[in-house]
Amino acid sequence: MYDILTGLSVVEVSSFVASPSAGLYMAQFGADVIRVDQIGGGQDFHRWPVTRDNDSLSWENLNRAKRSLALDLTRPEGRELLVELCRKIGSLITNLPARGFLAHDRLAEGRPDMVTVRVMGWPDGSVALDYTANAAVGYTALTGPVEDPRPVNHVLPAWDLLTGAYAAFALLAAVRRREQTGLGGEVRLPLTDIAMGSAANLGRVAEVLYSGKDRERLGNAVYGTIGRDFVTRDGVRLMIVAINERQWLGLVKALGIAAAIASIEAERGVSFADDDGMRFTHRDAIFAAIEREVSGYDHADLVALLDANGVVHGPYRTILEAVSDPRLVTANPMFTATADNPSGFAYPAAGAFATLPGLERKVPGPAPRNGQHSEAVLAEVLGLSSGQIGKLIDQGIAGTDL
Repeated sequence: MYDILTGLSVVEVSSFVASPSAGLYMAQFGADVIRVDQIGGGQDFHRWPVTRDNDSLSWENLNRAKRSLALDLTRPEGRELLVELCRKIGSLITNLPARGFLAHDRLAEGRPDMVTVRVMGWPDGSVALDYTANAAVGYTALTGPVEDPRPVNHVLPAWDLLTGAYAAFALLAAVRRREQTGLGGEVRLPLTDIAMGSAANLGRVAEVLYSGKDRERLGNAVYGTIGRDFVTRDGVRLMIVAINERQWLGLVKALGIAAAIASIEAERGVSFADDDGMRFTHRDAIFAAIEREVSGYDHADLVALLDANGVVHGPYRTILEAVSDPRLVTANPMFTATADNPSGFAYPAAGAFATLPGLERKVPGPAPRNGQHSEAVLAEVLGLSSGQIGKLIDQGIAGTDL
């Protein structure tokens, strides 16, 4: 948590991953993010993983440091309160439909500098999820075993997370434009555009158009360089990668395979010096040489050799194993042990990812309980009296966590 965005307020009406993560990133840098949900919680309020009491650990961590206003959005009175709140604040992050009651044109009535950042599926408004976007842009054809042609889904919602980060960036850019020009506007971020645009930025569009074919499936090998998983004598599987000349020479020295590499070069009439692509082309023979040596070492001894020669490597772990790693979690200043979680479960929580020297990294704030800040938001932002707020609560239009 940092205080860089103190003074900036944002309304968030969202669900699942992409849109909530945008609000999370804003909150981690000090923005006042007011999350508005249906009374009792929205469609992702109990999304797995959950505790025995059905509290969502996903929701709890994607909504840290935000405030919660609960309204009955099935009723016109609740929707009107939300519209009024958006106009009052002037900035909105949402993944609700563009033509719904939170349409930008409606919000901008009486608030021409209104900024809306809208996460979408497809540009035409059709629904898409990270899973379908990933399949659509072709990445599922690249993952999985070399010998099995079936597409393989990955479990990381990469496009959701990229879209969330891009949405936070886009909101700040739009707010800066408003400060400079007085103009607002709507930013639309289709998940499929984020996915396809990211693939294009990595050269994937140009690659297939140039070659006229899709890239071959590589299993755990790294495309265009020397990198793959190997197993040590004591059964530890680790990833070893050499992406530049220095790392390549370090790998050859560490494993003592200079003679084997020279033999491959002579047999195939090639030179691997200063040519990462040539090494990748002949990876079958190089991998075989590496595999022979790695299999003769215990993991601890191999690590000492690789480290001494500047070779990048890392063991394969489960997440349960990773959370015990001091560098990743237990001694990482990004994490702070928290006990004030709505679920009641105490665990290390991630704060802002960035390290800003000279600025204090505050502990990550807890997620709100549904409706925890309803009365405060209605009073502070909309200026409603205690009597008006009490009436809204009695009528079931606004809700509290009590």
